[in-house]
Amino acid sequence: MHALEHFLPQAWFVILGIFLLLYVMLDGFDLGVGILSLAADDEERRGILMASLGNVWDANETWLVLMGGALFGAFPLAYGTILTALYIPICMMVFGLIFRAVAFEFREHSNRKTFWNYAFGAGSFLAALAQGFALGAVLEGIAVDEAGHFVGTTWDWLDLRSILVALTLIQGYVLIGSTYLIMKTEGELQINHYRTAKIATVTTLIGAILITIATPVFYESTRARLFEKPLVYIFAAIPLLGVLFVGLLLKSLANKEERAPFIWTLLIFVLSFLGLGLIVFPYIIPAQITIYQAAASPSALVFMIVFMGLLLPIMIFYNIYNYVVFRGKVVGGHYGE
Repeated sequence: MHALEHFLPQAWFVILGIFLLLYVMLDGFDLGVGILSLAADDEERRGILMASLGNVWDANETWLVLMGGALFGAFPLAYGTILTALYIPICMMVFGLIFRAVAFEFREHSNRKTFWNYAFGAGSFLAALAQGFALGAVLEGIAVDEAGHFVGTTWDWLDLRSILVALTLIQGYVLIGSTYLIMKTEGELQINHYRTAKIATVTTLIGAILITIATPVFYESTRARLFEKPLVYIFAAIPLLGVLFVGLLLKSLANKEERAPFIWTLLIFVLSFLGLGLIVFPYIIPAQITIYQAAASPSALVFMIVFMGLLLPIMIFYNIYNYVVFRGKVVGGHYGE
């Protein structure tokens, strides 16, 4: 029984990490496309960008709902503490997601699309910014008492380090959005997104380097973990692989490849989340609450695993089906061959 109580929180930590990664990669590219739509200089181009998302963006956001539900069921203490500490950025994110969803639908049926165009882009930017603030605050640590309840202030989540994480995440979303649009567009619009992808690659890399340097400098617990053996070898390999992937991404962009930039970007996201997961573990709120302190009862965790085992194949099939059916280029606001 003791072994099960130790294993189940670890299993759910990995499951939540996978949900978060899938959300960031899938909804990340359509948030990135939304941000890029703010720079579109005519309605035809903006229509192509919106059409590239028309049949996939709502399915992408289901991973966020699933992650929130899983966090509530698996780690209820962490759920309550995080929502209390991050009330403002979470409300910002929800407002941004709702605003962009309303704008997306109203734009389709509006004769005057200008307001809804900017509303969609602004909602995408606000949601991405709020997610960055929330991620930065969680990584930095949330002030809690001995019982794990939040004892900080309303604005604890806002500081220079969380701003750096937020700006880097936005650049990452612009990067994955650009590489997605390279696959979905052609002609001058595609050339433009080769350019935005190169710029976003550089800015994302700069942000990642600054975060990598700042993390061991400002966080003593993280610094100690980074230099533990054998983890020190893994943490040394991750930045090297990251530089390699960035180099291959830039090479694929220079060679005007269509699918390779998106694949390399996904691998960079996977590598980044692997590094974050290894740094954070075994804390669900670094470095205050462990997964063992915050976990629900073993019976609840087992029940949720069974439930997820039934639900996940359906969700995965639906997502794959969407991308297979709506593959190909978007030309003039419609999918081509």
